[in-house]
Amino acid sequence: MRWQIKQKAKIKLEGALSYMDCLMNDINFKGGKIFLKQHLTLDKFLKMNIMFSEVLNCDVQVWIVWHKRINDTQVYGFYFTKIKDSDKEDIYKFINRYFPDELRKQWWSGSEITKGGLNMENGKPEDKRVFSRFKVDYTVKFLNLDSYKEGQAETQDVSAKGIGFKTKQELFVNTPLEMWIDVPDKGQPLYTRGEVVWAKRSEFDDYRVGISLDKADLMGISRILRTL
Repeated sequence: MRWQIKQKAKIKLEGALSYMDCLMNDINFKGGKIFLKQHLTLDKFLKMNIMFSEVLNCDVQVWIVWHKRINDTQVYGFYFTKIKDSDKEDIYKFINRYFPDELRKQWWSGSEITKGGLNMENGKPEDKRVFSRFKVDYTVKFLNLDSYKEGQAETQDVSAKGIGFKTKQELFVNTPLEMWIDVPDKGQPLYTRGEVVWAKRSEFDDYRVGISLDKADLMGISRILRTL
């Protein structure tokens, strides 16, 4: 869950001499959405300082995953790829102090406090899942590297580090796969590799499968998100 704050902020990119004014529309421990006048580089790791007045000041590394333009304003969605635990604590304290209703929404939305990446163990927030998952329904072809049998599936959700799909072919935990996702952007299928981490048969006589990718594919998730 993202906390909707619509808070004026400033960001300064590594090597820049001055801050840029922006509006932080929403934020959580995984990333956020910002509005600003200037352009940011897509598909690249960016180190920046984010400052909310003098209340919250974080040095982070982000990956811009999508961009759109609204009139003369640039809107960006980003992942935190590097953020200190102390900054996560400061973000939580900031939300708790200035936007307590946003925390109440999470508590009363029917989700436990440990869901959505928020775990208040010992009074400290901890981000359990690094990359958010997005629901998508794309065709994926795969090659079982143990049996060298080909198969076809339909994605259910994707993230930069994992894929959930359904298939008629039975797969077992620890099976290595090569996969080609048919992204509807007129480009070549998106190639990636991973390993089955869970699999179960459904009531519809097919299999639900969770794949952990060999490495985080931020470029790939950026490409997918631009088709949503």
